Amino acid sequence: MIPYSDRRLVADVFDLLVPADVEPSATQAGVLDWLDELAPVEHAELWRELLTPGFDALSRESSAPDDQLLRELQEATSREGWQVSPQEFVATVVELAAQGWYGRRDSPSWAGLGYTSAGKRPAGAPVRHVSLAPIGLADVAESYDIVITGAGAGGGVAARVLSEAGARVLLLDRGRFFSYAEMSRDHLANHRLPTYGHNTGPEAEGNPRVYAPPGGPERVVDRPYEPDWFNNAMTVGGGTRVYQGMAWRYQPDDFRMASRYGRPSGSSLADWPLSYQDLEPYYTRAEHELGVCGDGQAHRFQGRRSSDYPMGPLPENLEARVLRKGAEALGLTTGPVPLLLNSEPRDGRAACVRCGECVGFACPTDAKNGSHNTTIPLALATGSCTLATGARVERVLVGPAGRATGVVAVDLATGARRTISAGAVVLSSGAIETARLLLTSATDDYPTGLGNRSDQVGRNLQGHLYVSAFGLFEDQVQDGLGPGVSIATADYTHDLGGDGIGGGVLANETVKLPVLFWYWALAPDAPRWGREGKHAVRDAYLRTGHIQGPIQEIPSPETRVTLAPEVRDAHGNAVVRIAGELHPESVRSARLLQDRACEWMAASGAERVWRNPSPIAAKLTVGQHQAGTARMGTDPATSVTDPYGRVHGHPGLWVLDGSLHVTNGGVNPVLTILALAYRGAERLARNGS
Repeated sequence: MIPYSDRRLVADVFDLLVPADVEPSATQAGVLDWLDELAPVEHAELWRELLTPGFDALSRESSAPDDQLLRELQEATSREGWQVSPQEFVATVVELAAQGWYGRRDSPSWAGLGYTSAGKRPAGAPVRHVSLAPIGLADVAESYDIVITGAGAGGGVAARVLSEAGARVLLLDRGRFFSYAEMSRDHLANHRLPTYGHNTGPEAEGNPRVYAPPGGPERVVDRPYEPDWFNNAMTVGGGTRVYQGMAWRYQPDDFRMASRYGRPSGSSLADWPLSYQDLEPYYTRAEHELGVCGDGQAHRFQGRRSSDYPMGPLPENLEARVLRKGAEALGLTTGPVPLLLNSEPRDGRAACVRCGECVGFACPTDAKNGSHNTTIPLALATGSCTLATGARVERVLVGPAGRATGVVAVDLATGARRTISAGAVVLSSGAIETARLLLTSATDDYPTGLGNRSDQVGRNLQGHLYVSAFGLFEDQVQDGLGPGVSIATADYTHDLGGDGIGGGVLANETVKLPVLFWYWALAPDAPRWGREGKHAVRDAYLRTGHIQGPIQEIPSPETRVTLAPEVRDAHGNAVVRIAGELHPESVRSARLLQDRACEWMAASGAERVWRNPSPIAAKLTVGQHQAGTARMGTDPATSVTDPYGRVHGHPGLWVLDGSLHVTNGGVNPVLTILALAYRGAERLARNGS
């Protein structure tokens, strides 16, 4: 229950914020019951520090508050008789009312907006979700040919390639394998909007990290779903379990950024030690073995392809047809977005039903192609691969000459530790956790960590800063056909204008969850509460377009992962410290890319165009697209691995995930992670270590 004695006052305030009209009020819709559920844990501090003193002060102002009083308080940073900021109090209860009204599952608001989470077309085949049966750490053998840490994109590929080559492989993941039924569909607790949790791992308690923003005090971030924890999904499948699945190849110039643009001051911008042509066969292999739908001839500036996608694209949605007209007016090349999902039944699994819950959620028809339902089942089918979950690798073990000899892992449920011998170890835990493992594996011979004689491990951390343009149209532009992203231009990936460095793809967005529409897409001057607020959202939801895209970030050596030995996790391990900010050139290029997005939106006929709700800033964006902390190269003085992912100075130790990326492209990086994993695992299988 909410810890406030005057429940009637709380109800009156929330009914002012979400009043009854053609739809019920907040209390009629059960918002207070929802607040009761959150009060003991998620909102405990909020009630203690802000809400209780705010309602006390409000009760002294009036026993029956009205709209006018709330509007006065909304403008007041301080007020006689108030121990807390009236402005902050009103802003908070407005946000809570919007969460409770738009964000609760099957809210009565959804029908009024024209939103449904249901599929919009048949699956085309029986829906059969892949089911895996991993074992626990206690049941694994004493030794394997190869141990792989992390069952995400790179780890899944490595497991398949190596087990098919005959190696005895142990694939370890700290997370669980979740069935579809176990994956939360809560619009406020998922990887798209993790306000009150997420729907994979890691566990909410006992897994702190330290965030050190530039110019400000560092702080401990306790829960993995808090923004500055920078979580990637930790489960079998990793981020591929809940991603949207954009499957772009990097362009040829993405591999030679320093040659094309020079090296900006304060950056570590560099060329890759390989070319697009080196990676092209592995891009093709990833597209065909996991399953990508798209049109390989649609976009300019893409590299030569040896094969088209194995599936054609999904039919375009209404927004794509509107945006194409604007692109044509600007002379832009457009086409469908390549996606790691089944546009048709494939490999015994159904097709995408175009539901309203894609990115951030598990797929209701298992049509989203990730490692959990493609590479890992194939690896297990060989009989040479063992999948163990709930086991976190704490250290990589090396011999006197630096050769990897195995790992130490902890059972997260029992705390029991196992030492497992191996002929080779592959790190595929994501850029933050892979860097942590290299650093925590320090020995007397390697006191700064493995692969870190030149102090390169953890540096050059990158992600993707996204920019957005929104537009309000006279007529409806949204038809709710998922996943929503349906049209893109790659013309700005290296042609921003204004001397911008790099650039990024621009595309329309996924189907908006109603609560995300309230957060992101409502015009900045639109009313956000009261009858006018409800009407504004209902009126604009289907008439608002959204173009967004990631900027290719310029790496910086001081944007990095280190250890915070003074802070320990539930099993006594030092946690990571994440520090740094975006390079100024990344911020400048992001503003240029946003200008291009606004131009496209205006040319498409929007009556009004606006930008991101928050100004573009240099804050880190290194969650789901994290990369760069163990960059590949030919010189051990400036890189951590060789061009295949072998860690310099440590035979048998490999990295096969986004940590290898020298730069992170102006597109989603997963297809490049997959391609590099195929290339590196193939070399490891051939050489044996």
